[in-house]
Amino acid sequence: MNVSLTLWVLTIVGLAALIAVDFFIGRKPHDVSIKEAGIWTVVWIVLAGLFGLGLLIFGGGQPSGEFFAGFITEKSLSVDNLFVFVLIMAKFAVPTQYQQRVLLIGVLIALVLRAIFIAAGAAILASFAWVFYIFGAFLIYTAWKLIQEARADEEDEDWDENRLLKAAERRFGVADRYHGTKLWIQQNGKRVMTPMLVVMLAIGTTDVLFALDSIPAIFGLTQDPYIVFTANAFALMGLRQLYFLIGGLLRKLVHLSYGLSVILGFIGVKLVLHALHESGVHVPEISIPVSLGVICAVLVVTTITSLMASKKQTAEEARKAEGSQQAEGTQKDSIDV
Repeated sequence: MNVSLTLWVLTIVGLAALIAVDFFIGRKPHDVSIKEAGIWTVVWIVLAGLFGLGLLIFGGGQPSGEFFAGFITEKSLSVDNLFVFVLIMAKFAVPTQYQQRVLLIGVLIALVLRAIFIAAGAAILASFAWVFYIFGAFLIYTAWKLIQEARADEEDEDWDENRLLKAAERRFGVADRYHGTKLWIQQNGKRVMTPMLVVMLAIGTTDVLFALDSIPAIFGLTQDPYIVFTANAFALMGLRQLYFLIGGLLRKLVHLSYGLSVILGFIGVKLVLHALHESGVHVPEISIPVSLGVICAVLVVTTITSLMASKKQTAEEARKAEGSQQAEGTQKDSIDV
């Protein structure tokens, strides 16, 4: 897709305007209700849908299909990232009324950093086609690692700060409590960071680690930097509302890692096949409609099986609790006799 500089500028200005509106709406600290989160989640999804429809009208079916495949993939990967965001919020004991501000700025930092990653990735792929082999192998390895972690039933109950964050805390110092939405304060004659700024940096820099698999994944669906950037942007900008909407449902998506591993493995194979094709080897390539269908099917099946497994687990826990109460009651009756 041939994208002019004017279209790039208009797109960035439009996204900046949407971010400004989002910031204006969430400027006053408050607890986000399920209703508010639900409405704005739908708004962001509709905006992404309209953008994809615009690509269909003005660019054709190929760019539109690539955008929707990329957007759905990035959105599904971002849901998995919310698990870590929950841990970060808990570790820094972020008051509920400040969480939306933290997520907004954190996601904005992540968007800027991802834009740099995308530009670098596009330049590398344009110059060195063999990088597709590396991306494909990395995604297949990541998929296998996700399956191993899911089978081991390992859940991180804590989150460790990265080296960059620790270095910033040592350099500038951190206040001992939150000061509203302030990022810097004067303490003992020294300008220090507040926990608000620290947690914002934690959210933003942690997302860079997530980009190590999501950026290669979307480049496996499209090599168009414009589509890669816009798909990432729309997926990230609705992340704040999604956090509040499905925060209570995250624990119920017990099979999400399996679904994501299938998606990443599938895209990894697609990248390897594309690399072989570029090298002159006659192999079948996976089309965007097929990719989109596989991604959607995997997510639907994963969601259904997750909810079924969670329901079964809840019922089992309820039966155990009831049995325990009955045993306690029998023991008490025996003592009374």
